[in-house]
Amino acid sequence: MTKFKITLLTLASMAVGFVLFLSADHIDAPKVTNTGQDIADYFAFQNPNNNDNLVFVATVQGLLSPGATANAAFDENTLIEFNIDNDGDNVEDLVIQAIARDGKMIVFGPVAPSMKGTESSIMSDANRVETEITVYGETMKTATNNGVTVFAGPRDDPFFFDLGAYSAILGGTATGFSNPGTDTFAGTNVLAVVVEVPKSQLGNAATLNTWVETKLKR
Repeated sequence: MTKFKITLLTLASMAVGFVLFLSADHIDAPKVTNTGQDIADYFAFQNPNNNDNLVFVATVQGLLSPGATANAAFDENTLIEFNIDNDGDNVEDLVIQAIARDGKMIVFGPVAPSMKGTESSIMSDANRVETEITVYGETMKTATNNGVTVFAGPRDDPFFFDLGAYSAILGGTATGFSNPGTDTFAGTNVLAVVVEVPKSQLGNAATLNTWVETKLKR
């Protein structure tokens, strides 16, 4: 049994009826920054074109320059795990697991996990979707099985931050941000895993708590 242990955690919660929930966290401890364990963004939202589906998005390796993006790759020793609590106890009842193998992203679930908390094992008997990882500059590739659709590959980094204004505020030469401000990190990229799932596969709760983790192979 392959086991993975948590290395980095980003938390978020989402109500099913909400249009969008997001969380961002760029540049972490040196051990994980610019690696497959470094979670940059997490999004969970209802598909605006299909109210019966929810979309989960995790991005890693934030702030990649265009020059670095072509060589950036998902870490095959890192499990990206979406956790879903559907009974309100803040413990995962379902997981969606994504792991890269030989140029492909393999996604299992949603499925009840055999292990909870900081350690996980791959739920290889669960619903499986295998898609080719889209290469930088290539047309997007997706795959679907049993209603679950998956994309994996580079995308524009959605993180917006006006570093100049932030520095000016800290330095006492400005009192606030302007609208819209300057996106200091415009043009940078991330590696993204996107999983769209029918709500019917996530239980009957009106509200879901959901978070994403990266876990390193032991």
